[in-house]
Amino acid sequence: MSRPENEDAHFRVLRLLERNPEMPQREVAEALGISLGAANYLLRALVEKGHIKIQNFRTSKNKLRYAYILTPSGIEAKARLTLGFLRRKYAEYEALKAEIEGLEADLENDAGRPAR
Repeated sequence: MSRPENEDAHFRVLRLLERNPEMPQREVAEALGISLGAANYLLRALVEKGHIKIQNFRTSKNKLRYAYILTPSGIEAKARLTLGFLRRKYAEYEALKAEIEGLEADLENDAGRPAR
């Protein structure tokens, strides 16, 4: 995974777990549209970085369930990753907007009428 893709994946996992720390890995995978193995890999990476900690989900009858809790460094990382995510999305938006404007201009030139 390239760095922006990796950062986006980490951002999405942190955002998801902040809202629902008891979410099972399988549901994390489904919510992100990735394999269970990829979800496990991302969760382990975030644990190794110290961004999340794993706790047993005490109120569950199934003692194998876990809660994924964002640590202070995880909260900080999420804020930093959110900023990077937004910057990339704004850049993508501006590039798409410019491409649309160019296509509209081409259509006007080719057809002799406004695109809209």
